[in-house]
Amino acid sequence: MSKKQNLSGTMRIVHRYLGFFLAGIMAVYAFSGIVLIFRDSGFLKQEKQVIKTLKPNASGEDLGRMLEIRGFKADREEGDVVYFKDGTYNKKTGVADYKTEELPAAIEKMTHLHKARSGDPLFFLNVFFGLSLLFFVVSSFWMFMPKTTIFKKGLYFTAAGLVLTLILLFI
Repeated sequence: MSKKQNLSGTMRIVHRYLGFFLAGIMAVYAFSGIVLIFRDSGFLKQEKQVIKTLKPNASGEDLGRMLEIRGFKADREEGDVVYFKDGTYNKKTGVADYKTEELPAAIEKMTHLHKARSGDPLFFLNVFFGLSLLFFVVSSFWMFMPKTTIFKKGLYFTAAGLVLTLILLFI
């Protein structure tokens, strides 16, 4: 066997078993990615009542940060009570009472894994998964011999996919 065939065979074997190994996490990423597309809607979310005790007399900016509400905006103030979307905050007692929408716990864990940052404990899993997907891209070109019709058609599909991706990115 030539060196080229050995590399091709090795790529195919690693591609196959890495694919089987990562099948579960690929399913999780696929599902959580679809759920994340609808994060601005109420899809799969459940309403939850939250009561938090915060420091009294918080300013509007501090209140939004402490409640972890993006784009927080107070609607009005009446006496010691600050009204905001879906809730209230008592400046005197520091009690905030509001409603939020959250995904069920299992789905929330999946989406958190999908959006992991470098400070998260399992960030290395995301890096490994990303590198594995990159390996799948590269190793797929070793699945068929370069002189075959299937390989040549595959290159046309690759070019079409790249063009479509560029169009979607820049439109």
